[in-house]
Amino acid sequence: MARNLLVLGLGELGTNVINSLIAQQPPNTHLTLLLRESTINTASGTKQAQLDTLRSLNVAFLAGDIATNSPAELTTLFRPFTHIISCLGFASGPGSQLKIAQAVLAAQVPYFLPWQFGLDYDVIGRGSAQELFDEQLDVRALLRAQTLTRWMIVSTGIFMSFLFEPWFGVVVLDGAGDEPVVRALGDWENRVTVTTPEDIGRITAKLVYAVGEEERWDGVVFTAGDTISYARLAEVVEEVKGFEVRRERWSTEKLIDDLEKDPGDVVKKYRVVFAKGRGMSWDLERTYNVQKGIDVVDVKTWAEKNL
Repeated sequence: MARNLLVLGLGELGTNVINSLIAQQPPNTHLTLLLRESTINTASGTKQAQLDTLRSLNVAFLAGDIATNSPAELTTLFRPFTHIISCLGFASGPGSQLKIAQAVLAAQVPYFLPWQFGLDYDVIGRGSAQELFDEQLDVRALLRAQTLTRWMIVSTGIFMSFLFEPWFGVVVLDGAGDEPVVRALGDWENRVTVTTPEDIGRITAKLVYAVGEEERWDGVVFTAGDTISYARLAEVVEEVKGFEVRRERWSTEKLIDDLEKDPGDVVKKYRVVFAKGRGMSWDLERTYNVQKGIDVVDVKTWAEKNL
């Protein structure tokens, strides 16, 4: 089968997806990246080097901007492609996910992977503290209401590194003289599913190129590097670092109160959603990578390498 793939975006996720698509590229497959014209013509040495490497691997570039191109312009840009994989997340701005999906459907692209690499939005439901999640449900409703474009949602949980970002507040090991702390959002037994961007890229490429697995289209495929409780996360940090950490539980009520005092804070919105625990995790046994025997990085392995 001839494939003409368009990948949207070259951030951390897009870089890993395009690298894996190249590494696993079968015959009769053409790869293109949609990038802003300013990115294609960048003066940044680092970015130029990245683009030059991709050019040398026969990746083409298409100039376009999700924010400024009209829906009709995006439809025209998308029309020549058999597959579109969106790696443009919430940073693209409110309405972007729906705009992309509508243009894909208008262009009658045969296969579409929307940017839904994340949580189980069907379980979270509408009206959560993070209002952008409602747009993810709008995209799902749009895709489920039609039959011309086949679609696949790859649910990966959050990037594994996010658990250890000081701004998230869950694992804080170096903080202005404070003792190291691991916090539970909501409850110690609440679990969260996490995957590295590298593993997301590898698994996404396998799914896109899979032959004879058409039943995986028009549905949600679950993947995971790990599914871990906050209690186990504290143990992992102690095992890897070799010292005890203080354990602190941030109750759902406390986090809701924090958000009410600062309703525009994006991180506080996420903390409330995670504290409620719905749609944040799934069992490893139901994941594509476990079912296919694909090796992935778990939390302890990541921590041993990075902490």
